Amino acid sequence: MIQTANITLRLGKKALFEDVNIKFTEGNCYGLIGANGAGKSTFLKILTNEIEPSKGEVIITPGQRLSFLKQDHFQYDSYVVLDTVIMGNERLYAIMKEKEEIYAKEDFTEEDGIKASELEAEFANMNGWEAESDAATLLNGLGIPTDIHTKKMSELPANDKIKVLLAQALFGNPDILLLDEPTNHLDLEAIRWLEEFLINFDNTVIVVSHDRYFLNKVCTHIADIDYAKIQLYAGNYDFWYESSQLMIKQMKEANKKKEIKKEDVASMKCEEEEEIKEEDSSKSEVNSKKKQDDDDIELTDSSSCNMKSEYDSDNNDISDIEGCPKINFKDYLIQSLISKGGFGSIYKAVDIKTNKKVVIKT
Repeated sequence: MIQTANITLRLGKKALFEDVNIKFTEGNCYGLIGANGAGKSTFLKILTNEIEPSKGEVIITPGQRLSFLKQDHFQYDSYVVLDTVIMGNERLYAIMKEKEEIYAKEDFTEEDGIKASELEAEFANMNGWEAESDAATLLNGLGIPTDIHTKKMSELPANDKIKVLLAQALFGNPDILLLDEPTNHLDLEAIRWLEEFLINFDNTVIVVSHDRYFLNKVCTHIADIDYAKIQLYAGNYDFWYESSQLMIKQMKEANKKKEIKKEDVASMKCEEEEEIKEEDSSKSEVNSKKKQDDDDIELTDSSSCNMKSEYDSDNNDISDIEGCPKINFKDYLIQSLISKGGFGSIYKAVDIKTNKKVVIKT
């Protein structure tokens, strides 16, 4: 198992990764995807300690071996092809070379014998006796014929070098395998062989590839780098793509609903404001009319009116108005009694001559 704890990598002011916490477990193949420049290869280099993060750490289960596809095609030019593959397991290769040096000594001592015995035990425990045959099997599977196995790397064309370096990464059944664009420059047969190898591989694989068909074939999970984070999805590339498109569609629909809701709220608010304005306008008109009516009314004292104290049918009779005395006003048309009290009565009337509204106090 390999995992990251709060991995952050800043390049200047830009955060390529920000507090990334992710776990890659045994038995799964993870396709690491993202837009160009998202940091796929960089993240693999963080996992291999080729790049030190600004913050956080990479945690590997104690005792497990990590192997990764080297990108420097000239690094092993001075080595034989078979040895280059075996160097994928650095400890095994170191034991092989140390044994050779001890056995090559002319003055072989007792200490040398003890040391050689210890190395042989470790070598056997690491399946060292099958190392050359295992390396040859990988090379043959990738299309490197046996007669080339003993040649130096410098003698090989670029495409064959890539195959040898891929065999190196696969060699020795590593616990954690990191592959950056492993299908680049491979022929179709080599790609098919690699697909079958990874499908049957029991340990942890993390692969970066632009070949979606390859990812569909080998991946059990997709790790998507987006906005400085890594989101993990179960399933191959197509499953991730369908899921991500569905998620995008749902997000768009949710955002659309939010916008519609905002528009509805805004519309309701506008309607309320319009209603308030109309209500205020109506009140203003009523108040204005009332003020105008009040302005048109003149207060007239009955002492200045031409009136009689007895009923006269030729005059304006207000005796039918409840609470009104039988008083006739020749010059006024009485409309209603406004109030009546100890200090007299007040009437609303119209001046017949001027057609103005007046209030008469008696």
